[in-house]
Amino acid sequence: MEIQQIVGANVRKYRQAAKLSQWDLVARLEAMTDDLGVDQAYISHLENGRKNPTLNVLWHIAQALGVSLAQLVEE
Repeated sequence: MEIQQIVGANVRKYRQAAKLSQWDLVARLEAMTDDLGVDQAYISHLENGRKNPTLNVLWHIAQALGVSLAQLVEE
């Protein structure tokens, strides 16, 4: 499995465990920083392994989900 697929699956897993929709996750990210440039479509593409997020985006997503960055990249 490629890293984009691993990250995407982990983002989806932790988002769903937190009982958040993709829209809810975007709202949390926007509350943290409004210049991240992440919308619902981006989250969808990320979760489906079609986006290669920057480290900065991954860090913010981890913070919004209450998990560590390592948890988003572990297989």
